[in-house]
Amino acid sequence: MTASARLLIVGPQGSGKGTQGVRIAEAFGIPVVSTGDIFRANIKGGTPLGAQVSEITARGDLVPDELTSEIVRDRLSQDDAANGFLLDGYPRNSVQVGHLDEFLTGRGEALDAVILLDVPRDESIERLRLRAEEQGRADDTTEAIAHRLDIYENETAPILGMYGVRGIVDKIDGVGSLDEITERVFAALAVRGLRVEN
Repeated sequence: MTASARLLIVGPQGSGKGTQGVRIAEAFGIPVVSTGDIFRANIKGGTPLGAQVSEITARGDLVPDELTSEIVRDRLSQDDAANGFLLDGYPRNSVQVGHLDEFLTGRGEALDAVILLDVPRDESIERLRLRAEEQGRADDTTEAIAHRLDIYENETAPILGMYGVRGIVDKIDGVGSLDEITERVFAALAVRGLRVEN
């Protein structure tokens, strides 16, 4: 039986947080809760939420904080998240941090750790450029990639500051092989008493 873990993984596009998130969540036996995945699943499934999100994104707008937070609260209330979860893509800003704090405090819980995959900007751009070439994504220009990284840096820096003062941010070197990076994450979490039992 693995220990419960309530985690948030953060990193720029191209940092590999999606891949690492799945590995970490599987090791701890907890679900990955990704707002992007939830939105896409609802859109594909033709649910009322999917229709609402489609309408918002079609206008080029971001899904409002309250709606995003409501969706996450609902997902974290499901049985498979009772012993923990790994959040990916939420919270994105200080308002959402407040929503998550309020929800977790109401359950007598708190985040155990924020895993920051630290990847130099040049490395992120190169990885995304290669991925765009492999997938034939012509819209992923260097300029477009740089713009997305700017948004990440502007939105995420304040969140890391908020969690940093709580002493729960683990900055992980995100350059290396997949296994090397995973081991660094596990080592950092073990220091917090969050160990994967083999």
